[in-house]
Amino acid sequence: MSYIPAGSTAAAPWALRVTPELAGWTYAGLRTLNLSGETVEFATGPEEMLVLPLSGSCTVECDGERLSLHGRPSVFEGVSDFAYVPVEATVRVTGEGRFALPSARATRRLPVRYGPAGKVPVEVRGAGQASRQVNNFCAPDAFECDKLVAVEVLTPEGNWSSYPPHKHDTPGEGEAVLEEIYYFEGGPGYQRVYGSPGKPIDVLAEVGCGDVVLVPHGYHGPSMAAPGYDLYYLNVLAGPAGERSMAFCDDPRHAWIRAGWQGQAVDPRVPMTTATANGPGGTSETETPA
Repeated sequence: MSYIPAGSTAAAPWALRVTPELAGWTYAGLRTLNLSGETVEFATGPEEMLVLPLSGSCTVECDGERLSLHGRPSVFEGVSDFAYVPVEATVRVTGEGRFALPSARATRRLPVRYGPAGKVPVEVRGAGQASRQVNNFCAPDAFECDKLVAVEVLTPEGNWSSYPPHKHDTPGEGEAVLEEIYYFEGGPGYQRVYGSPGKPIDVLAEVGCGDVVLVPHGYHGPSMAAPGYDLYYLNVLAGPAGERSMAFCDDPRHAWIRAGWQGQAVDPRVPMTTATANGPGGTSETETPA
C-alpha cells in the first residue's frame, strides 16, 4: 500500500494513523489529531514524536513539562512552533485545531523540548516553475532527534517540487537509507514514485488534504501543484543509520535540472509563509531534496 486516501486509516482518537507495521517497514510513522478543546492522552512506546500544529494551537504535557504551542491558522499562513516528546512517555495534548505527530522508532531517550517558530530554517529551493519553500524544522542540522527527520514543503500553484526525482534506498557515500512519508494538504496535486533496477514501485496519485503517499524505496518526484491550487506536504523520514541524514541520489536522467536553475529567476511567490503570519522567518542554505 503506497497511496493512503484521507480517512482510510482513522482509528479513534487519530484521524490518520500510519504505523511502521501498516507501512510494512521499520521506523517511520505519522498520526494526526483533530481537536475541539478536548484532551487526548497517549503513550509514545518505542517512538519519539513531534507535535506539530497544522491549524490551531494546543498545550502538550509530558514528563512534568507543559509546553504551549502558538500554532498557526493553517499551513499556508505561517511556520509553526512544535514540541518533541520522547520514547516511553505519556503525553497529553489539549487544544483546538488539527495536529500532525510525525514519529520514528528510536533507541535513545531525549528530553522533552520546545521548537520555536522563529528558529525554523526557511529555505527557498529551485527556480522558475520548480521554485518551492522548505521549512527545515526537524532537519538533521536544525533540531536534535535520535532517528526522526521531518520537513514541510509548500509549492505554489502550477509549480513542481520534489524535483528532480531522487531516492534514499542504497547505503553508501552520498545516499542515506530512509523510509519516507508524504502527508498532503491543499491541492489537488499529483505525486509520482517509481522504481530503480531490482526495486520496483509505480505510483501516480492525485493527492489532496489528508492523503498520504508512502515511499519505501525508489525515486520520488515530482510533486505537482495543479494550476489554481497551492500544495503542502509534510515529509517524515527515518532509517537505520546511527547519524541522521537526508542524503539522496538524483535520477541520473534528470540530475542536469539542478544546473539549469542557475539561469532562472526564483518564483517571487516563495517564500509563501514566514515564522508567524505577520513576522519574520529564518533563512537557510541547508541542502535538502524536497
